[in-house]
This record gives sequence, structure tokens and C-alpha cells, in this order.
Amino acid sequence: MHRPKLNRHALLSAAVIAALLTTGCSTSSAPTTESAAAKAAETPLAAAVQEQLAVVPAPSGTTTPTAVADGGEGGTAKKTSLKVASYDRKSGRAVISSPPAPKPTDEPSAGPSTAGPSDSSPTSPPATPPASPSAQPPVAVGDIIASAPAPGAPDGVLAEVTEVVGATEDGGTTVETEPAKLNSVLGERKAEGTVPVDPAVVDVEPLVQGVKVSWAKTGGLHFGPEGAKLPLGSLRIDVGAAVATAQGAPASASASVDGFVQLAPEVAFSYDGSGSGTGASPGGAFLGLSGDWASQWSLKGRAAVSTEGQPIRIPFARLHADPVIQVGPIPVVVNLDLTCYIQVTADGRVTVDVEQDLKGDFRVGGTFSWAKGWTPVSESDMKGEPLKAGIRAAGDVKATLGAEATVGLYGTVGVTADLAPYIRAHANAAAEVSSDGTGSVTGAYALYGGVDLTGSLQLQLSIFGTPLFQTKIPLGALHHEWLLAKGEGTATASPPTKPTG
Repeated sequence: MHRPKLNRHALLSAAVIAALLTTGCSTSSAPTTESAAAKAAETPLAAAVQEQLAVVPAPSGTTTPTAVADGGEGGTAKKTSLKVASYDRKSGRAVISSPPAPKPTDEPSAGPSTAGPSDSSPTSPPATPPASPSAQPPVAVGDIIASAPAPGAPDGVLAEVTEVVGATEDGGTTVETEPAKLNSVLGERKAEGTVPVDPAVVDVEPLVQGVKVSWAKTGGLHFGPEGAKLPLGSLRIDVGAAVATAQGAPASASASVDGFVQLAPEVAFSYDGSGSGTGASPGGAFLGLSGDWASQWSLKGRAAVSTEGQPIRIPFARLHADPVIQVGPIPVVVNLDLTCYIQVTADGRVTVDVEQDLKGDFRVGGTFSWAKGWTPVSESDMKGEPLKAGIRAAGDVKATLGAEATVGLYGTVGVTADLAPYIRAHANAAAEVSSDGTGSVTGAYALYGGVDLTGSLQLQLSIFGTPLFQTKIPLGALHHEWLLAKGEGTATASPPTKPTG
């Protein structure tokens, strides 16, 4: 609802006038009082203390958190009992419902009545009629609604009321809305925090046969064949898949990839509203995904040659979650999608039996400041160790077990990233034959582990209330590679013996 909004400069001017009336306008007034009042009038924003909001997971349960910012209060959203009963993102039409009014109860009698049936007291108040629905709608044009996922809005709602259409038969209020920005509900406040994603709320869709899901969370709860072994907050996806085998390879060289991806994702969020009270962009913002990563996978056999230089790519699981983080009274809905995949690049000549164990962490996202605008954040610290290193024949092969991720707010995509840990084998051979028929073959191999991290910042990051940038901003390619194992050897063959006789 709209309430009059007082101008800060007017308030400060009134304070200065009151001070002058109290102390008098004489030139003999204390100079320190005059200078302090003048300084406050010149820098009104410095006099305001920026409110710090906590960033925590939204409370669990059936209640859907909702906050409303009055259109006349400049982004001071407050928690409310109103709910989004339905929402159509395409048209922007929504129905807002109020909690049912408490039923009236009969007041207990103070004692037995002594009046007869015909007695009446002219001073007795008339019976209270049943309460009728209020003609005043619960929201007004200009109000901003922030809601956790609701019917018709699986990604949550952040919208401004543009029209109050009217009441519904069941007591709700139909409104027209348009998308809003975060600074319209966060205002000049400040917030920063990292919230872990509950693995139990992640929806996993297997894309190939044989995918197994496990997780562990606080309270001793776990799920899946590996759940009891996992660190708390971790989600694990196991997979085994055959890949195309090179033509002419024996049955013993059939190619396959087996392994698992284990991660404990966290959402990082920050907002600095300094300056947004004047209608400008917030002073700073950050949205990103980080967490611990562990994976172990093996590649066996002789993989087929890559078609036209393109790797063989097999997505094996799609993950989705809409965790709600509570930023003060405001529910901020984060949309998280990951697609786990296997990717193999080979020349069709080398046969391998290799395996790597990888552990580390990662952090991707975008950060905003007045001076630099949006800039990417791309970090990864991972190390691997070989578990197997069998390589036969000369050639090259590379196997990746990675994940493509997107992170956004209220149904928009803000950051995309591709985290691609890999194992790579290279082998070469040289043959020599002498004049007496003696031959030798010298070979060398090397096994490498590595990680590639790429991605981009999307245009929809402007949901923070920052200026719209015109093109995607690349995260910048991050590439690390390390040696897992290497070796070489020589095999000598004697000349064939001549037959006697």
C-alpha cells in the first residue's frame, strides 16, 4: 500500500531549522553546532546507516515465503502473509490471496441472565454483523512482490503490480504485473552470504541406463548405494556407458567409460545497495556457484576416431533445483541446472586402460561494481592422481567427465559454465631394422590429467537493477594440466632363422 514518502533533504532541513530555533540565530551561537548541521545537510547519504541483511537458507516446510515492497517506500520490502495463489509468466497476470480472517468466537457470559424474554436494554450494543470482505485490495499499483515458487511459478516471482483488476470469487485479488528488479525490494540495504544447496531437493533425470544417484545431508539422512559414505551436503552420480569402438578393433578392445561425479554445490550471493535510493544501480553485486568437486573415472578399450574432429559426447544425467535463499525478509529464488556428460576424443589407433581420481573445488560467477560493470569470476583448484596407466600402440585419446551449469534468479539465466576435468593419453613409437634383419621398436607414453573451465555472463544479470550489457561476457578460458605418469621401452626382435638342409 502507498504511504507518503518523506524526502531526506526535507527531514534534514527540518532538523537544522529546529536546531536553530533552539539555540537561536545569534552570531554568538557555537560554531561547532553550525558546522555539524551544515555538514549533515551537504552529505545526507553519509548520515544514513546501511542496513545489513542476513543471507540464509529459507525455512523448510509447507509455507511459501513472500515479501512485498510498498511502491512508495523505495525498496523497503517486508515479510507478508500474502501468497501468490496463481501466476501466468507469459501474460503477467497473478492472483494474490490473503490468509483467512479468524472466525469470531462467542464471549463467555459473566453470569446467569435474570432478564425475562421481553426485557431489553436500550444501552446494549447491537449484535455484530458477520465480517464482510474488505473493499481495500491487499496490494496497490507500484507494489513489488517477491515470492518463493508458487502455483504457475516454479521459478518464483519477482514482479511489480501494474494494475489491480479486481476480486475473485474465493476472496483473492487479480492483478496485472511486469518483471521487477532486485534493487526494487532490497533498496539501499546490504547482504552477502553463501548458502549450500540441499542435495535432497535436487531433481536428477537419468539420460542413459545405469545411472545411480546418492546423497547425504545433515541429520544423518542419506540416499542411494553410496549415500552412507558421502560427506554431508554431497550429491553423487555414478555412470557406466559404452562408447563407439574403432573399426577393426578386437572384442577385447571394446571402448567404455565408467566413473562418478560427486559435488557439494553452494550458491554465493551479495548485494550492496549504496546509491540505489537515488534510482541508480546498486553499488555492487555478485552471483555465483561454488563447491567441492570429486570424480573418478576410467577409460578402457580403443575408442573410435572422432567424426570430423568433433568429440563423442554423451550426456548422462540432468540435474535441476530451485533453492530459496532468505535475504532478510525477501525470498530470492535461485535456479540451478547441471548436465553431466562424458566426452571422448580419439584417433582410433590407441588402446588404453587408464583411470584418474580427481579432487578439488571451483568457483564461477559474475561480480558488479560501478567502476568496472560486470566482470567474470572463474576459479578452479583441482589435483588428480593415476589409478591405472595402461597404453598400447601409438596414438592419442582424451576422456572428459564434466558438467555444464547454469545459475540464475527467478527464471532468468545469469551465469553459464562448463567444468570439464579430463584424462589424456599420448603414445608414440619408432621402429628400426638393421641390415642383418634385427629389428627394434622404441615407444614412449605419457598420461595427463587436467581441467578446462569456460562459460559466460548472460544479459539477464541485469535483474539486480544494473545497466543492461549488450553482449555475453566470456568467463575466460581456464586451463590446467598435470602429468600423471610416463614411461618408455624398447623391444628387440632377432632376424628370422634360415632353414637348414
